[in-house]
Amino acid sequence: MQIPKINKLKISEFEKAAIKLSIFYVFIVMTISISFSVIIFNVSSIELTRGIGRTFRYLDQAAPERIFPSQSELEIARINQIEQINKSLKDKLTFLNLLILLLSSSICYFLAKKTLHPLELAMEAQSRFSSDVSHELRTPLAAMRTQIEVALRNKDTSKSEARDLLKSNLEEIAKLENLSGVLLRLENRKLKDFEFSKVDLSEVVTGAYQKLEALSSEKKIVFSNDLHSIFVQGDEEALVELFVILIDNAIKYSDDGKKVEIKIGSTHGKGFVSIKDYGKGIKASDLPRVFERFYRGDFSRSKNKIDGYGLGLSLAKQIADMHKAKIEVISEVGKGSEFIVRF
Repeated sequence: MQIPKINKLKISEFEKAAIKLSIFYVFIVMTISISFSVIIFNVSSIELTRGIGRTFRYLDQAAPERIFPSQSELEIARINQIEQINKSLKDKLTFLNLLILLLSSSICYFLAKKTLHPLELAMEAQSRFSSDVSHELRTPLAAMRTQIEVALRNKDTSKSEARDLLKSNLEEIAKLENLSGVLLRLENRKLKDFEFSKVDLSEVVTGAYQKLEALSSEKKIVFSNDLHSIFVQGDEEALVELFVILIDNAIKYSDDGKKVEIKIGSTHGKGFVSIKDYGKGIKASDLPRVFERFYRGDFSRSKNKIDGYGLGLSLAKQIADMHKAKIEVISEVGKGSEFIVRF
């Protein structure tokens, strides 16, 4: 019951921040508006006073007795007219500033919300990321703890059983090491870490394929390769890792004996690599989220569970983005998936 309260608190904090930021924006706008209004009023008042003064002097000289009985009445009329014009100008400038205040309040609040929105999304993503990491760490640790506690309570545990327990725990530790390694690469990898050079995509894909020969042989995957020498600017090691992830996914989500097609080509002078499997496929509702960290579709949670943490495609997208490449996904449940990397 505490999670909704936390979410509500976060939302209210961002609302408060948006209000404070919008007040700051409005203060700046109104300071500028009022300053200009004061300048406009003073300049206009001076010019109007001069203009009216010239007019009344002309009238006084032209026909003083017919228009105004006395000099004092002429001066009073001049002062009254100046005051009326100044009052009218003040009212208009006040109304204008109130209108600016009203409009700027709405606009500034909208801009403040828009300014803080990326930060809000980043904090939500960080919170979700922390929650996912803690869950992924807790699951194997809980399994290891349970196994060890059971073994300690059982006084008749044989040497063979203890060996199996240690072997199982080592496998879980290896998974945790792999998870931490992927997380570190996701968080710490920067563009400056890459060494860009002219690389042959056929050599890159072949290198990735060779790393997965054992897994493909185990599942009796049949590869159909149509590889051509297409050269792109990139970091060879990172690109190998990118295609290892995509080919590994194609193998893991394919049934034994299925075919995986790898094709390298070019369209409009730009290279692409297509990796197509005839496996489980991805639901249309899952497609927009396949590159999110820790996101795994329903097939990953089924009884035929597929190992992984849902980080591979996030890492693949990060590498592609740093090479200014795009990854397209075409998939249909029960018919397979195709991942196309366009350079």
